[in-house]
This record gives sequence, C-alpha cells and structure tokens, in this order.
Amino acid sequence: MTTDPTPVALNCAVLTISDTRSAAEDTSGDLLTHSLAQAGHICVRRNLVPDDIYQIRRVISDWIADPQVQVILTNGGTGFSHRDHVPEAVRPLFDKEIDGFGELFRQISFEEIGSSSLQSRALAGYANQTVIFCVPGSNNACRTAWTRLIAPQLDSAQKPCNFATHLSPRSPA
Repeated sequence: MTTDPTPVALNCAVLTISDTRSAAEDTSGDLLTHSLAQAGHICVRRNLVPDDIYQIRRVISDWIADPQVQVILTNGGTGFSHRDHVPEAVRPLFDKEIDGFGELFRQISFEEIGSSSLQSRALAGYANQTVIFCVPGSNNACRTAWTRLIAPQLDSAQKPCNFATHLSPRSPA
C-alpha cells in the first residue's frame, strides 16, 4: 500500500477567549495563526470573544456548521478561576471527546510549570467532522500545545495515526 506524501493543508479557525485582550493585543491568537501558516494550513476564520459561555458556544457552533472549517483552535478560558468557562461552553458541543489531549497537555505542562498544571482544563474533541483543541491563553501554553501535540496530529505524514486523515473536506449544505 502506498500513501500520498503530499501534506494535507487544513482549513482552520482560531478563537481567542479573553475579557482583557483586544485584537491588537492577541499575541496567543497571533502565535497560533502564524504556527498554522508555517505548517501549511490555512486560517479561514479568526475571532475574539469575552469569556462568556453563550458567546463562546455561538462562535464555535457556527464554525462547526461551517463546511470550510476543519479544525478549531481556542486559546484562553481553560483555567480554574471563576471567569474560565471554556470547558463548560465547548464540551456539550462535542460528538466525541479526545480524552488523551488534556491528559498529555497537563503531563507536558507539569515538566514546564510543575503542579500549577493541575489548574489547566485544556481539552479537545470532535464535532461534525471538525476537530477542536482548547488550550490556555498564555503564549507559552499555546506554543507547548502546538509544538508537542497539535502540529504533529494535524500533519498528514504523522504515523501511526493523525487527525488530518480523518478531516476530509466537507461540501456546503
């Protein structure tokens, strides 16, 4: 069996969740958008919303239904404070949760920040043929999640498996 060595470019969306940042100060969103481009993927949507369950759900629901979006990356709102609502907003939208993502992210983060990694509620899931990764909003956390977990799984050459091969283009409804 031969496999196509041509990398698969995925259509992605980046959502920053923050009560304090503006688009001009969205360094984590910039980092993720730049990282996608460097890996050969296309950022087809980008937005910034406050950490509000319903605003987060509205944007992500729209993107899940959008046939052009195959991957959603969110940053921010995954902590343990009273203002962090991403898991509560996003988890009900999943068809399947990717349990290992949060587990591995916390394990890798433990190497970098010690026991503070316990407060991360990073998560990932799959909904309507769209993979969704939710990571903390710091540049370091975004970089760690991207380089150690997300980028390899969006690489169609990653063996023995990757998400890119599961994300076929969807036709408009």
